[in-house]
Order: sequence, then C-alpha cells, then structure tokens
Amino acid sequence: MQSVVEDEGFWVGSSALDRVYVEYGGDVGADETQGFAPEVGDTVDLTGELRPAPADPGKTLKRAAAVSGSGLPGRKRAAAPAGRRARSGIKREVVMRRLLSLSMCVAGGFALASIGGAFAGDAPRDRAAASSLRGLVDLSHPFNERTIYWPTAKRFKLTQVAEGETEGGYFYAANDFEAAEHGGTHLDAPVHFARGGDKADEIPLRRLVGRAVVVDVSEWALEDRDYLVSRADLRRWERANGRIPRRAIVLLRTGYDRYWPDAERYLGTAERGEQAVAKLHFPGLSAAGARWLTNQRSVKAVGIDTASIDYGQSKDFLAHRILGAADVPVFENVARLGRLPSRGFMIVALPMKIDGGSGGPLRIVAVRGP
Repeated sequence: MQSVVEDEGFWVGSSALDRVYVEYGGDVGADETQGFAPEVGDTVDLTGELRPAPADPGKTLKRAAAVSGSGLPGRKRAAAPAGRRARSGIKREVVMRRLLSLSMCVAGGFALASIGGAFAGDAPRDRAAASSLRGLVDLSHPFNERTIYWPTAKRFKLTQVAEGETEGGYFYAANDFEAAEHGGTHLDAPVHFARGGDKADEIPLRRLVGRAVVVDVSEWALEDRDYLVSRADLRRWERANGRIPRRAIVLLRTGYDRYWPDAERYLGTAERGEQAVAKLHFPGLSAAGARWLTNQRSVKAVGIDTASIDYGQSKDFLAHRILGAADVPVFENVARLGRLPSRGFMIVALPMKIDGGSGGPLRIVAVRGP
C-alpha cells in the first residue's frame, strides 16, 4: 500500500483506515513524536518504507508516521517495523488532519453500520470504523423560538411555506427562516473583530477540523459569573493532562450550557435591547489566555459554552480581537462539553458558508475513539 505525500495531513490508502500522517516543522509537544523527514512528493509505503518520488518539489516536512489500524485517538497503534523504529527513536502519535480522510472514515462507517448484524464476516478494521460512529457527540443547540441571541440581535424565526399533500399526490414541506449570524451555536469568523480577517466563507477547512482538548473551568466559573479563563488555568490543565498540541482546537467548558435555553441564568438577564447589554454576566476567555493560545500553542480554533468568547461585562472584547487578528475562528454557545474527555478526540465544526459573512449557524460534532 502506498501514498504520495502531497500536503499536511492524512492520505487514505486502499483502506479508509490505513493512513500516513505528515506535519510541517515546528514545536514538538509532549504528545507529538519526531519521525523521519520525507519530502513533499515522496511515496510512502504504508508498511513503513520511504521511497523518494522522481521529482522533488523541494519542500521539506518534519515528521511522518504510518499505521494500519483505527488511528483514532486513544486506540493502540500497530507497531512499526524495526528499521523504522530506529529512524524515529520513539512511538509515533497518529492523528487525523484533513476533512477528506475524516469524511471518508465516517462515510465508510455509515456504510458498514447499515449492514447491521453482518459484521461477523467483516475485517476487524471495518468493524472499528463502524464502532467509531458510536463515539459521535453533537455539540450544537437546536435552532427554534427559544434559541438564545445577543440582546440586540434578531432572533430565529421559522415560517412555514408549505406542508401537506400536493395536487400531484405527493407530500411536500418547506420553510423560510431568518436570524442574525451570531446566535445559538455559531461561528465567529476572524473578520468579526479583525479588519481583513477571514470571512465565514474564507476560513480554511483545516481550521475547522482536527484534534481537540477540553479545558474544564466549571468548578470556578459556576461560582463566579464574571470568571475569566486565565493563562494560569491553561497551564494548570497542561500540568494535569499534558501539553496542548500545536494546531489543536481548544474548547473551554464553563458548565453554563446546563442553563440553556433559560436566558436569565445563561446570560445573566432575559431582557432585550441595548439597555440589557450592561446586565450580561457570564464567563469568558481573558486577553492573556487568548494571547497565550495563539502565540504559544498556535491553536486552530477556540470554542466556549457561553454566548461569547469575551465575558459578559467586557467593553473592549479583547479576546475576540486577539483571536481574530491571528485568524483563529471562534465557536460560541457550544453544548455538551461535559460528555467529552479532556483530550483524545476530534472536532468537525462546519458553519453555514455565508459569502462575506462575519459568522453563521454552526453544526459542531466531536468524534471520540471507540
């Protein structure tokens, strides 16, 4: 089985669960491992051999690893051949990097799951693909008349256009909907608070899909509605759980999703209009924490289970501005973070692709290993 190294990420071999991982150079976290250094264009044999392609594009990559097995976080990887172990020196961490491979794995899993009880005759890797679907966690709140929006924003409205039997004898249903970009579980595109930042339709998919961690500060945030997630909180999490990987998606759990959709408890006020903004009280990310995540950990994206990445009483929205300036998208009003482990899972966060948008409704899903 062979795969041509074209770019950062995974490439699927003859099976949706045989992958090659290549990552550009940079900091090596505690959970990242150094391996051999192929060039873009190299052909990598998934049994562990490396054969340079005839033409070298000249772009050097830093690490690579190959695996036959599920490759999902938390699952034991197959051992590499002895020669390859000698080149790497240590075990290799294999993680999903591209939406393509994740989509293929999920699609393959759905196909296998549809077979039902016929798994007894399938290969072990196929059964692993199907079982991985049992680890899907929906992190989105539904959109309806109770969806929480900023006090000054237009709320969600669904208008029925048609529902029922047609003159042609078939059933037909359709609706119109309208809402502000920023409400419910949604994306903040970098341009929301950064001139020249990526708009909703410009955000690269690689920033919306990848390995993730949950930093749980609910113990303190539930006691203090104006709690700010600090750099000290992030470092404390690393001491307990290991280094936050570079280009990870970081999800901040304050525990406030338990109050959804009670605006009084979730936002601090159920009032609407400009005068209500001063009464908002909910946790957020500190400016120092935002700088540390962008400068020290080069995160892909940041999410939180409150109405804003800045806390309710913010007047300068520094966390938004810092993350936006670094082209880091933000996911707000995320749900069910308490169902996830601290690390060892993937996130797929796909927003409505609004041309020129500053954000939009978001369907965000976690993929846990079987």
